[in-house]
Amino acid sequence: MLYAVTMHVELPPGMPLEEREQLIAHEKEYAQELQRAGEWRHLWRVVGKYANLSIFDVADHDRLHVLLSGLPLYPHMRIDVVPLAAHPSAIREGAS
Repeated sequence: MLYAVTMHVELPPGMPLEEREQLIAHEKEYAQELQRAGEWRHLWRVVGKYANLSIFDVADHDRLHVLLSGLPLYPHMRIDVVPLAAHPSAIREGAS
């Protein structure tokens, strides 16, 4: 199942720099692992915001929840999820 997921990161203003850097490094490692596994298909930065727009390809809602809640930055995120379905007018390969 495909999902469009928007993640807005809201780190606490007083978070120590070392803790922040370590958290971001763990997030990058986790995200790249999921991309290599094929479950996190696309990852784009939202210009001007500490946010991203991603496409996940996972078995079901429960699997997506497990992946998202496993993100190191998860406690500091606002996440919007949109399940995707094939569009009958799509002409691009992989659009469905």
